Amino acid sequence: MTAPASAHFFGTFTPRLDEKGRLFLPAKFRPLLTDGVVLTRGQEHCIYGWTPEAFDEFSGRARQASFTNRQARNFIRMLFGGAAHETPDKQGRVPISQLLRDWAGLDRDCTVVGTGERFEIWDSARWNDFSDEHEEGFADLSEEIFPGIF
Repeated sequence: MTAPASAHFFGTFTPRLDEKGRLFLPAKFRPLLTDGVVLTRGQEHCIYGWTPEAFDEFSGRARQASFTNRQARNFIRMLFGGAAHETPDKQGRVPISQLLRDWAGLDRDCTVVGTGERFEIWDSARWNDFSDEHEEGFADLSEEIFPGIF
């Protein structure tokens, strides 16, 4: 069963990694991930989780950047170099590679944040610091980045 093209991830959840480095995906996300999940390095040292379709669409746009541009090449290297297509098991657990766990500083306590077309997996302490730091500026950013949205 393929996830709908308009699959969206919402909410914040606090699952834990098990002793084998597997994450229990939030139950609300699981129906969207029946075809698997693509995990890759995200910005701010989190892990991005995408449906395969959403990752294909995003990575297609990323690949359109000029390969002669050093920043574009570096972005593509980071994006694809750590990417893995995983299939959740029957309990809704997905393995996270050691490379990605190290990138995100994941140990046990995680925070999973829905961000629309993808979700992010954070070390909970790092997420709390990030959230605290950016909470005040949230209202100000809406007009600067998304003029006329409200």
